[in-house]
Amino acid sequence: MSEVSVEQFEQMLEESIKTIRNGEVVEGTVIDVKPDEIVLNIGYKSDGIITRSEYTNEPNVDLTTLVSVGATMEVKVIKVNDGEGQVLLSYRRLAAEKGNKKLEEAFENKTVLTAKVIQVLGGGLSVSVDETRVFIPASLVSDTYEKDLNKYKDQEIEFIITEFNPRRRRIIGDRKQILTARKAELQKELFARIQVGDVIEGTVKNLTDFGAFIDLGGADGLLHISEMSWGRVESPKKAFKVGETVKVFIKDINDTKIALSMKFPEENPWNDAANKFAPGTVIKGVVARMTDFGAFVELAPGVDALLHVSQIAKEHIEKPSDVLSIGQEIEAQIVDFNEEEKKISLSLKTLLNANEEAEEDYAEETEE
Repeated sequence: MSEVSVEQFEQMLEESIKTIRNGEVVEGTVIDVKPDEIVLNIGYKSDGIITRSEYTNEPNVDLTTLVSVGATMEVKVIKVNDGEGQVLLSYRRLAAEKGNKKLEEAFENKTVLTAKVIQVLGGGLSVSVDETRVFIPASLVSDTYEKDLNKYKDQEIEFIITEFNPRRRRIIGDRKQILTARKAELQKELFARIQVGDVIEGTVKNLTDFGAFIDLGGADGLLHISEMSWGRVESPKKAFKVGETVKVFIKDINDTKIALSMKFPEENPWNDAANKFAPGTVIKGVVARMTDFGAFVELAPGVDALLHVSQIAKEHIEKPSDVLSIGQEIEAQIVDFNEEEKKISLSLKTLLNANEEAEEDYAEETEE
């Protein structure tokens, strides 16, 4: 067997090692990882190098926390010889190409994608799909106005691609369409199963001076301040909190508008009122409001009675506020009850007269 010269051996070795070209996609095994670069054995006479910027778009990331020795990865050749005999490789560019392809298919097929929000910008959100950036304008982030987008940072969100132009680096995502479509489906399901009179649970979504908007899971219903209680509600913002769960019943449905109420019929304070508020009954109540002609006394939530100024005392009184105050508890006698008009009249004078007569009778009996 003839001997092989050094020159022949080197030639045979070089021929046994594959050749690579710029732009070629190769597979390699990680043989070393540093915080700012990865070294790959790609079966070539020189090792391949992936710098931090060619691995990810994330600045200052420690590559040792992302890649382990022995891992295999597919990369793209950037430069066969970087001047130091090494091959420059890119994981990020190959991933971006795959990402572009994925986004193009998603754009054509209207596919719903899921990706992590990597940056909150002044005008919207930036998400990353396989190292390819997608911009979602603030107006397309939600189906309602979002004042602060920072809550989406590092969150996984769903969206569709509505514009795809990688040459101009313009790839636009839309989350609003998904939310709107889902809400429409939920609304359809909700209206198919509810009817007037149904008792349903909902979540307080928004509070105003005139009422509360309740999320019923597909549509919002209005709980007007006048329907919040049989009693008097000073302010919806004092009665409820956003996020609170409430039980309501559907009072009316008009197209897509739902009117709600918490004035449940079985809790109506006027039920059995003829017996509870019969004339002659002595009852306690709280002064709720006053006018020049009398005071309105709350006997129960939703039941007010009029104490006319002429019935407050035996002597003449100019106005109720001279002797009474808002929130004061008093004891009076019911002198008139009109169930049809829901009117009740009270008197302190008759109670005073009755007490005086009782005292006189007691005095006479004592003298005898």
